[in-house]
Amino acid sequence: MLKKSEDRSALESAFENSLWNSRWAVLIAVVSSVVAALLMFYIAGVDTFYTIEHLSSYGFITDHGERGEIRAEAVAQVVEIIDIFLLAIVLLIFGLGLYELYIARIDHAYEADDDASGHLLSIDSLDDLKSRLGKVIMMILIVKFFELAIGMEVDDTMALLMFAVGVLMSAVALVLTEMATRGGGK
Repeated sequence: MLKKSEDRSALESAFENSLWNSRWAVLIAVVSSVVAALLMFYIAGVDTFYTIEHLSSYGFITDHGERGEIRAEAVAQVVEIIDIFLLAIVLLIFGLGLYELYIARIDHAYEADDDASGHLLSIDSLDDLKSRLGKVIMMILIVKFFELAIGMEVDDTMALLMFAVGVLMSAVALVLTEMATRGGGK
């Protein structure tokens, strides 16, 4: 049961006020996460630009072997770019989620006319934030697996079996995540 303000001592009131205001320290994590996310978006954007620039002459290459090498290199670059974008999204969700949990609700997200913006940042608890971050981190891991699989040389039965197990584990992780999402109602 809450005490009325006149029932608390001045010392108790000052201490509780200090405790409550200490939540503003979370702003360090919020600002750092958002700045890091913006930097990751910048890096991925620059990498995308240079990948496009690098591939602009792809159609003019007549040597099939050289085109194959460039294509494999381009796919690896695109997967790395996706990985960086996903990391930026994790940082953004983390920063905005912390702000919503500890500082205040982000009113602009809820004032928009479309339903997507309300669901995008609707973080109600630490478990909700953890769940959202977990989904994006799992996507990063799957993209990283895909990146490694592209460069993998399957030259014996054991390597093929390990590759197949990795694909199966990725699929199971996606299915379990989807089941958890539908079961949790989010």
